[in-house]
Amino acid sequence: METDVAAAEFLLDRGADRVEHPGGTLFAHLRRVHAMLGEWGARRELCLAGLCHAFYGTDGFGVALGDHGRRGELVQVIGAEAERLVHLYASCDRGRSYPHLASPDGPFTDRFTGTVQVPPPADRRDFAELTVANELDVLTASAEMRAAHGRSLAELFITWQPLLSPSANRAVQNFRP
Repeated sequence: METDVAAAEFLLDRGADRVEHPGGTLFAHLRRVHAMLGEWGARRELCLAGLCHAFYGTDGFGVALGDHGRRGELVQVIGAEAERLVHLYASCDRGRSYPHLASPDGPFTDRFTGTVQVPPPADRRDFAELTVANELDVLTASAEMRAAHGRSLAELFITWQPLLSPSANRAVQNFRP
């Protein structure tokens, strides 16, 4: 729990509580994603990644709290494994990567560098779990986002079922766009 508090303070120092986001502030969203992953039984590193997942910005949210070229700063706060997951999440070119995520050899395109990799199964599972938690929180918080993207994301997440934990799969099944 000490790391969770340090991470929250780090995010607040970077202004996460002053950035608007569906459902309030970016900080509130990050905390909800962290809590959701914890409720689903995710391991500690994935929960920490959930708390910091937007630190470098994302393909869908351009505000960055930190520079992905200075990854050591976040590593010092949440550890190397959690930061690696944050970077993986932030680097995703969604349009090119989402459709292929459930395929074991599906390409994953880095939006920062344009490089294509094939993440191992464990990374695909973590990425899918974090993405579902993030998107379900956004869709729950914003009727506008739910109307615009709810159905397509729900359909996508159905294709990710083999990657998701039973709890995340239940959340996807219970989601109503």
